[in-house]
Formats: sequence, structure tokens, C-alpha cells
Amino acid sequence: MTALSRTATLARDLVRFPSVNWGAGRSDGEAEAAGYVEAVLQRMGLKTRLFESAPGRVSVLTRVEGRTREPALVLHGHTDVVPADAAGWSVDPFAGEVRDGLLWGRGAVDMKDMDAMMLASLEDILGSGRQPARDLVVAFFADEEAGGVLGSHWIVDRHPELFAGAAEAISEVGGYSVDLAGRRAYLLQTGEKALVWAKLTARGPAAHGSRLIRDNAVTTLAEAVARIGRKDWPIRLTDTTRALVDELGRILGIDPKAAGEDAVVLASGTASGFILATLRTTTNPTVLEAGYKHNVIPDTATALIDIRTLPGEEEAVLAELRELVGPDIEIETVHADVGLENPFEGPLVEKVIALLGEHDPGAPVLPYLMSGGTDNKALSKLGITGYGFAPLRLPADLNFPAMFHGVDERVPLASLDFGTEVLTDLLLTY
Repeated sequence: MTALSRTATLARDLVRFPSVNWGAGRSDGEAEAAGYVEAVLQRMGLKTRLFESAPGRVSVLTRVEGRTREPALVLHGHTDVVPADAAGWSVDPFAGEVRDGLLWGRGAVDMKDMDAMMLASLEDILGSGRQPARDLVVAFFADEEAGGVLGSHWIVDRHPELFAGAAEAISEVGGYSVDLAGRRAYLLQTGEKALVWAKLTARGPAAHGSRLIRDNAVTTLAEAVARIGRKDWPIRLTDTTRALVDELGRILGIDPKAAGEDAVVLASGTASGFILATLRTTTNPTVLEAGYKHNVIPDTATALIDIRTLPGEEEAVLAELRELVGPDIEIETVHADVGLENPFEGPLVEKVIALLGEHDPGAPVLPYLMSGGTDNKALSKLGITGYGFAPLRLPADLNFPAMFHGVDERVPLASLDFGTEVLTDLLLTY
């Protein structure tokens, strides 16, 4: 077996920590993963700080001194992952197995690959006696997969001084390559949709399962959930998505006005798995709960809805949902977070484009609005502008969007090494 690179070794080790975030405040293994990261940072001679927002919910931060007085850059990742049902996987999701030139396991792309790239880049820079160009605030947050309430938001709210002097941040889900009809391009994440996690509750009389109950809470809820899940929200392009669709149309030779924006995005292949949802609001039912026995009609039924709106449209969407479900359904906002849309310009963006051009000549870099969210939402409260830049040059046949929270999550080893080289150059020169 070929020896693993340092980045691949770090990523494999991190995948082997089952740091699963179950939501609702429940998590396993974040403290152990944070302890591993802390030990790696301390071996570099860095002074670390651990923050435990609740038992076992541990984040680790450090600061690296730069050569210049330029504003600091926040380099951040998260150590938690979503659950994985091993029954559906080809491998043990927490074994960190290397097969066919890829690292397999939960977190391999979301986002222990970037965590490993961050650590390997810092080891390379500091181990060779060099310094990054500017101060780095390096953070490995807990709880990102549940909105960062016990991770990035907790730290930003209680310890804003840790980010003093920082103006920009980079993190996950951007800088990866996509195949556009045989031409490789890179997507730089310049924004994120807003997040609203809502809970629906329907109520009715409790009764014997044999009775005729016309206001059955389960039926009322099911009808509302179906209306929400089938709601076809209209396309509305932001500055970012308009620029992306226009560039995709130019590269693919499709006129968005004639063919329609959806058609242009679908022609982008697997990249459409990320992009299609950014053209409109989405409202996806994710959890249903009701009842406790086959022959008892319950008096309450609940559903969880994952709502992702375009930046600034949260209240308008909630108002429309209230009309859609009607007065018999209660809607509670369980968690909400802001949308972000940052400019596809400026020194950091220009540097990223230039570096990707050096490492992969001829591949264009396009902006995109992420359908999900990152810890950049929390940092935005401090005025820090966050971008998604975890650079990965990927094979054309890898359905990268399907890896996120999917079965058989995996990342090519060569992509990890490519990303580390690009990230190291960025930290040394920006």
C-alpha cells in the first residue's frame, strides 16, 4: 500500500473520531476530535485554547502570527459530522478506510478534509521556519451541523476579542472543481442562503383508532406537510446567481433567456446538485412525529421543515407558509440564521483566482451562492466577510454534491494534496 501523505493521514485520523452531531444538543465525540486537533497544533508550538460550551461540546482556537500588519484572516473548520447509518454504506463510515485512491468515511468531505488541509498547511509553513503573510485566527468549531449554537455562535457572542483585527474568513464548500461538458471549472462560494428551521404542530382530539374523527391531527399535519414539500417556489436570481448562470451559459453555449435558468444549471451536470437549489427558496420536510399506538388517534402531530431562503427573504417566506398551511397549524421557528452574499471581487478573491490559475491553468473560477450554510454566518456578526474555499481538484466522474451528508462519502487522496498546496500558497502570500 502506498504511504499516505500528511494531509491524508490527518484526514483519516479525524474520520476515525465518530464526532456525530445528532442535533437538539446531543453529540458524541467532539471533545475527542478537538483534543486530537489541539495536540497537533501544540506540536507546532502554538498556544491553544479550548472552549466547552456544554459538556463534551468543545471547540479549539489558536492564533498564528503573520509577517505583516494586514488584517487577520480567520481559517476555520468544524469537527462534528452528521449521523451515518452503516447498514447502507460499502465501508464502516468511521473506519477511515482508504480504497481505490480515495478516503472513505463520514466527514471525508464535510469537513474533515479541510480540517486536515488546514493542519497540514500550518505544519508545512511553521515547520519550515516560515510565517503566514498575515495573522491567522485558526478555529475548529463544534456544533456546526446543528447551526453552530454551541460552537461558532457561542464563541462569537462570548469571546469576540478572539477575532480582533480579522476582516475576512475562509472555510468549507467552495474552491472545488466541477466538470462543465468536459471543461474543468472551480466554484468559489461567495454567499449562503438564509436558514430557518421550523416546527409545525397540528392538534386534534385523542380518540380510539376505530372512530370517525374528521379533525385528526395526523391527517391535518400530513396535508400541510405535503403542500409545503410540493411548493414550487419561483426562481429569483441574486447578483451572485445571475453572474453564475450567465457564466455557465457562456461556457456551455446555452442562452439563459431562451432556455431558462433551470436548463442552464441542469446542463452543468453533477454541479447542478449544489446550484439548482440556489435559484429559489426550498422548503423540505425532514422529520415527522405522531402517535404512540396503532389503535390510538393522537391529539398532537409535529413535523420539522428545513427552510432555505434567499438572503433577506426569511419573513416573507414564513408569512407565505402560514397562509399555505392555514390557521389550524402552529409554526414555530426552532433556529434561524442569516443569509450572506459577498462580492466576487477584492484582493482575497483575486488572490484565490490567481492561485487556482497557477495550480490548474486555464480553469475558470465562478462565484456561487451555497444552498446550505457554514460558520461564516456567525462570524458575519463581527463584520467578518466569509468565503467558502476548501480547494479540491476533483475527477470529472465524482458526484461531489452527493457526498455531503450522503452514503459512501469519500474524497480522492490526490485532491487532498492539491488542496493543501493551494491553501499553503494562499496563507504564505495573502
